[in-house]
This record gives sequence, structure tokens and C-alpha cells, in this order.
Amino acid sequence: MSILLSEKRMPEKELMRDEYTKTLIDIAQDNENIVALDADLVKAIGMSPFFNAFPHRSFDVGIQEANLIGVAAGLSSTGKIPFAHTFAAFASRRAFDQIFLSAGYAKLNIRIIGTDPGITAEFNGGTHMAMEDMGILRTIPGITLIEPVDSVMLKNVLKQIVDPYGVFYIRLFRKNAIKVYEEGSNFEIGKAVELRPGSDVTIIASGIMVSEALKAAEELEKEGILARVVNIFTLKPIDKEAVIKCAEETGAIVTAENHNIINCLGSAVAEILGENYPVPMERVGVDDVFGEVGPIDYLHERFGLTWQAIANKAKLVIDRKTKGQRQLSSNQIQSH
Repeated sequence: MSILLSEKRMPEKELMRDEYTKTLIDIAQDNENIVALDADLVKAIGMSPFFNAFPHRSFDVGIQEANLIGVAAGLSSTGKIPFAHTFAAFASRRAFDQIFLSAGYAKLNIRIIGTDPGITAEFNGGTHMAMEDMGILRTIPGITLIEPVDSVMLKNVLKQIVDPYGVFYIRLFRKNAIKVYEEGSNFEIGKAVELRPGSDVTIIASGIMVSEALKAAEELEKEGILARVVNIFTLKPIDKEAVIKCAEETGAIVTAENHNIINCLGSAVAEILGENYPVPMERVGVDDVFGEVGPIDYLHERFGLTWQAIANKAKLVIDRKTKGQRQLSSNQIQSH
């Protein structure tokens, strides 16, 4: 794994959806088994160039998300490698049974692209705002769940998931991502990426919350707090060893995710800590509520998905760690 970090975290010029389409075209030129499927969202995901380049390998099944997965599974059974796209809310809630049985249980080979996760659905509103997609799909045995941070990671990951066999879910922000990585970065699926060193607390972040975590760490440093920042982009299989290492070395953890705090990154990290190395932990995410309509900046504030929230949680968890250390020291003195 070779990582190059961007010096300036600015919105990328290219839309994530366009980078997805370009990369899929490149992959399809080298592999005739690649096929693309959509549920009446060809324009929304910007897949028209692929459909034009490979008309006999492109399928729009209409607004039938369960059928989308069924068709993908059928194509997989003939040796094809389907990339099936719909909004994340429909790729998880609506098509869960088909993903579980027709893909996972049947041990077939499909890639599901779920777009507009969490607050990035913006004006599509609460019905389309997938705050729970990763949590739902996480329960499927053997599935791989990935949330690319920016286009550099997206392109690298897409190329990596062509050859491995199995069910993959890519949680994809469609618009202009904040650039975190530079071209030339290579990632290992299932392995966390340390973006910033620190010894006082570890902030583990995914998706759009990575840039917020880095901003929080920068502001905390002004107060003398050294926060480590780690990007976990593979929710399943999660990098258990990295989580334990961070707990051992910093003694305090904060997770940050654009998802319900239940059953996604925060839950996965808590499970690892509880079973292996318990330390004080706090979670930043959507606090078990439904989504709503609004622009992205408003939604960040509305649901507490901000660098300020991360920084506040970091201070809180450090305070809990310090109190715990004092209590332990007091108990040791009394025992003597």
C-alpha cells in the first residue's frame, strides 16, 4: 500500500460519478465480461458514455431494484461480471432479500454501486437518504463493503474488485468529493490508512467524514492535542488489527461516519474494542433519526457531521481516558 496525501483538501474538479464511468469503461475495454446494469438512473450516475460504448453489455431494467439484482445474479451465473447501480437507499432496503439470497447465499459474483449515501442525497430527501445501507448489508455473510473517499481511491478500488470473486458493495458519493489522496496512491482492500499520527486520541473516519476528521485534528493540535486520523474505507472485512493498535497506542477512540451510528463504523469498532481492548470511545454520526431535505452544508450541521463535533468528542473521550487513568492509579495506591 502506497499512500500520497493531498496538501490542499479542495473539492475535486471531476464528479465522482464521471470518474466511476470512465474507470468502468477502461476496465470493460480490457475485460469483455464486464456488464453494466441500472435501475432507470443512467443519467443520474452519468453512465450514458458506457451505454454508448458497450450497447450490448448495458442494461437498464427500469425502476425495479429487486429485479436489478436478480438480473445481475443471472448474468453472473453465465460468467459475466455485473456492476449494478441504483441509489443506496434502494440498493440496501429495497433489494436486500435479493442480495442476500440471489447473490450472497447463491455464492455469485456481483458488484453493487449504491449512490447518494447519507446526507449526500440532499434534495432527494429522507426517503432517498440512506442512513442505514452499510448496516443492513453488513449482516450478509462474505460481502465486501467499501466507501471510497475521493476519485483517486475510487479508481484504484474499482480496478481491484474486477478479479476477486464475490459480492461487493461500493458506497458512492456522486458529486465533487474533497480531495484527500493524490494520484499514484494504492490501497489494500480491508486495510486501514493512517492519514495523520497522534498519541492522545485516534479519530477513525469514513467517506465524507475523513476531511472533517483531518480538520478536527488540525484544530485540536492548536490546543496541544495530538489526534491520530485513520481512514477505514472497508467496513467489511474491517481492519481489526489497526483498530486494536490505535486503542493500545492512544487509549481513546472517536469514530466519524455519514451513517446511522447503529451498525456501521462506530458499531464495528466498538465490537472490536469490547472483545479485544476496551478503551473510552465516542461516536459521531447520525443519531438514529430519519433524513430530511436540504443542502449539504445545512445537513452537516443538522445531523452533527462536522469537524467541531469530532473535536468535541475527542476532548470528551480524552477526559474519560484521563479520569480512568486517575482512578486506576488511586486504586493501585489504596491496594498497597
